[in-house]
Amino acid sequence: MSQTGLAADPPPPRPGARDRVIHVIQGEYAVIDAPDAVLTTLLGSCVSACIRDPLAGIGGMNHFLLPGDAANTSTSVKYGVNAMELLINGLLQRGAIRHRLEAKVFGGAHVIANLSDVGRSNAAFALDFLKAESIRCVGQSLGGNQARRIRFWPASGRVSQLLLEASHTDVFRAEAVKPVPAPPSDDVELF
Repeated sequence: MSQTGLAADPPPPRPGARDRVIHVIQGEYAVIDAPDAVLTTLLGSCVSACIRDPLAGIGGMNHFLLPGDAANTSTSVKYGVNAMELLINGLLQRGAIRHRLEAKVFGGAHVIANLSDVGRSNAAFALDFLKAESIRCVGQSLGGNQARRIRFWPASGRVSQLLLEASHTDVFRAEAVKPVPAPPSDDVELF
């Protein structure tokens, strides 16, 4: 059984397939307890937390675009503050025990040189959030300048990571964000 945020439940496994693959895209999360499931995502500056309860065999993954904070009034999963809360609550609702939760976090790259380094902010947010919630971080691959393809097997806790070259434009298209216009002011910004 799976629980996903903003995504349809995954299709049943194909006959003869070894793993049931569930794609978690930007602004989504998924919680699953099936032993044959693998959660996968592509990350550039975004961050994914892979969190599980090793005894209950329940785990999940989120994929957030921006850190967000307590003052953020949006409930969108694209903000880390919401994505982390929803993932943890989803795990607890499915039977995970909070003190047994362990996490691995990935992403936060600075993939486009001339833009701000939101990846660094995302990575710092994820680690700070886990520390504040007393969730042990048992592994991480954060920062750098390469996108990542992540595969997470919640039942075992195993994660595989493939670093992608800049020529893999699918990640950059997936994480493209239209800039939000600044409110009018008397300030002048020079480039």
